[in-house]
Amino acid sequence: MQITTKAIVLSSLKYGDTSLIVRAFTQSDGVKSYLLKGVLTSKKSKIRPAYFLPLMQLEIVANHKNKGTLESIRDVKVAVPYQTMHTDIVKNSVVLFLAEMLGISIQEQEQDEGLFNYLEYAFHWMDMHKLSPNFHILFLLNLTKYLGFYPDTSHQNLPFFDLLEGSFSKTPSLNPLIQNEILDDFKKFLGTDFVALQTIKLTKSNRRELLKTIIQYFRLHVHGFREPKSLAVLNAVFT
Repeated sequence: MQITTKAIVLSSLKYGDTSLIVRAFTQSDGVKSYLLKGVLTSKKSKIRPAYFLPLMQLEIVANHKNKGTLESIRDVKVAVPYQTMHTDIVKNSVVLFLAEMLGISIQEQEQDEGLFNYLEYAFHWMDMHKLSPNFHILFLLNLTKYLGFYPDTSHQNLPFFDLLEGSFSKTPSLNPLIQNEILDDFKKFLGTDFVALQTIKLTKSNRRELLKTIIQYFRLHVHGFREPKSLAVLNAVFT
């Protein structure tokens, strides 16, 4: 079936000497994988490899057979031309990290309008504003709303946050916990939006520890989670 849909690129992988396999989150059908034959060598094709950089927002005309095999793209154009996402070195490091985290975390092959709208908004915001060193932390925390494990924000006065239960607790358990200074930093992000990010101040060591904890939170709640390879680069950028 031929369909026109918006799509956000999660990854692209060279296939052979001439082709790409592109994984994207589509507005119409969730996660889809496409085989772009000859795109690396064809000079006549309107489909260019540069369209498939991580987190590019595209409008594609695609053939969806919906049989679990690689799909094909007939036409593509940029839906949202980025100004800074791939040219700013620091932003590009965050782009690579977030694209990898999304590729690990978004697994469903079905429409999710709320999640798609969130990603559109978040990446447009990131492109158009000065990057906060805490952007990726808030992005991931808000992403859990759409993945089904956003923290239960009731009882925030309690001294522990249970990562497995996703809620605050009065007493420690055997589950992984957030506590003490990192818990205070964690609370700063709950119910916060991107506009308020500039008001959140974290030390470099606490930022790294909090990010490590949030990745652990994902590991506990996302089936088949694997460690993001781009984390080391991100940590180096914000050191």
